[in-house]
Amino acid sequence: MIAEPQKDKADEKYSDLLLTFYGQLRSVFTDCVKYSTITSCEMIALDAIQVKSATKSFGTKKAVNNLNLSVQAGEIRGLLGPNGSGKSTTMKMILGLLKLDAGQIVICGLDVAERPVEVRRIIGYVPETPRLYEYLTAAEYLDFIGVAYGIEPEERKRRIQNMLEALQMNAHLNEIMSGFSQGMKQKVALTAALMHRPKILILDEPLNGLDPRSARIVKDLLHRLAAEGAAILFSTHILEIAEAICNNVTILHDGLVLAEGTVQELRSMAGSPGLTLEELFLKLTGSEDTAKVVEALRL
Repeated sequence: MIAEPQKDKADEKYSDLLLTFYGQLRSVFTDCVKYSTITSCEMIALDAIQVKSATKSFGTKKAVNNLNLSVQAGEIRGLLGPNGSGKSTTMKMILGLLKLDAGQIVICGLDVAERPVEVRRIIGYVPETPRLYEYLTAAEYLDFIGVAYGIEPEERKRRIQNMLEALQMNAHLNEIMSGFSQGMKQKVALTAALMHRPKILILDEPLNGLDPRSARIVKDLLHRLAAEGAAILFSTHILEIAEAICNNVTILHDGLVLAEGTVQELRSMAGSPGLTLEELFLKLTGSEDTAKVVEALRL
């Protein structure tokens, strides 16, 4: 069973503070549900995610430059690119965590800049490096997330137990997360992102640290969610994973869209129908000389 936060823990002051947060969050998010006018992407005839001429600079460096990107309901789109190409910046702009210098982002008909709280209610997000409240147990943290999204207590418990049991984490429900490995923290972050059954998933390297069995479960789950109408933006450096999971891919380079389409369309574009996605990526990003680099390192 999932342990509820108890006031008889060693630090009662901390426990009281946690329970106060629970009450505040329940009130805030109940209001959000009450006044929100959008509950799913299928209600409107628009792409689920629309990035329109988005630009973001850090100092003199343009991390994202006049970017246009769309993801439809039921689509898993891979966002690929070398380090520094703008992938994480793009995802954070979609979430409203970074303010655009120019352009617009619309999620299921909602302008991210104008209605950020409503947008976040329908998005599930797994960052590249999950930031968890590590001095809570996994059960306490996930219960906290469930309260934030207004999920009823019994339903919260059921969803937490089902997901963590599938990921072989049920034995660790009541353990403090500061002692978790990277893979265990990733499983908790994935569970938190999926608990409220979001219509939009933004996943930045979501399979980091997962064992092969758990990675396979997550891949199959993403396909099922897409089949049910979720729109998924998926970033990874492991191109075999992108090829296995994604319907379409967008390759970024220096903040610009270098190429996009299905893997087969990208092969045709490059004039190399027999290339793997990894070989295609290296050709399109001008990194075909990797063999020479490796040889030089042997000297």
